[in-house]
Amino acid sequence: MSEKKELQVAALKNGTVIDHIPSNKLFTVVSLLGLQDEDANITIGNNFESKKLGKKGIIKIADRFFTEEEISRLSVVASKIKLNIIRDYEVVEKKEVEMPDELKGIVKCNNPKCITNNEPMQTWFHVIDKEKGLLKCHYCEKEQQKDNIKLL
Repeated sequence: MSEKKELQVAALKNGTVIDHIPSNKLFTVVSLLGLQDEDANITIGNNFESKKLGKKGIIKIADRFFTEEEISRLSVVASKIKLNIIRDYEVVEKKEVEMPDELKGIVKCNNPKCITNNEPMQTWFHVIDKEKGLLKCHYCEKEQQKDNIKLL
């Protein structure tokens, strides 16, 4: 007699499911969203099979919904993350995280002479090419690749 064993994770009544996170970026996403300091019920899973990514991570957060600014922070570390908004156990909205046209206060300029590295002011980048992840500093106009950035 074969018995099927399954991992049971409680369904969310209200909250957000962040899905299709590349496994190597899962804990960066946790840190970016400050989830380690969250009091809500959080389920984090990693290295699940994924047809698109090979391996993926997933985060379920009860009673938490994210601002556009928080979502744009995610786009810097991993584009194509999917957000599912849950209300009364139903998915009411699905979003694919996309990089916005501008990033403010998220990325550090890698030009040591940039004013944002020498004065107390917010960084501001224009996204020149979303596919290639090319960013340009508004102040010093230095370009940098998304793969080589430092987050604030």
